[in-house]
Amino acid sequence: MNGDKFAQRIEEIRHKLYKTALLYIGNETAAVDSLDETVYKALKSYKMLRQPQFFDTWVTRILINECHREHKRQKRHALLDELPETAGEQFDALLLKEAIRRLPPELREVVVLRYFSDYTLEETAAALRIPRGTVATRQRRALALLRLELEEVIQ
Repeated sequence: MNGDKFAQRIEEIRHKLYKTALLYIGNETAAVDSLDETVYKALKSYKMLRQPQFFDTWVTRILINECHREHKRQKRHALLDELPETAGEQFDALLLKEAIRRLPPELREVVVLRYFSDYTLEETAAALRIPRGTVATRQRRALALLRLELEEVIQ
């Protein structure tokens, strides 16, 4: 993979990566910062990628690590639970975002990658470095918890 191919591939998945970062962090500015740091780190080491067909999951893994670092920074600065300030957001979407944010991290990762970043089970498993069956189990558990919590709120 050369520099032009790298830039092209990053541009193709940039929106997907941004959505993933935004859902992980919940803050637009921090999501952009994490995405920028991800691209920088990937650019520094893309020549070491042995299997170019796994480029998307490799970059996603870097992004997830950056989101974790940013999340820790936010905790230190007491900015946790800050919602993105986007105009016109619907009330139901806010309920869902809050419910997802309250999931345990290992379940939240699966939900974000599967339903908001449109990753397949295999891609999610590769990005999180866990077996496909574990992804399916965490997905079922997360959906059950979300269903319970949202039913409570709606009723």
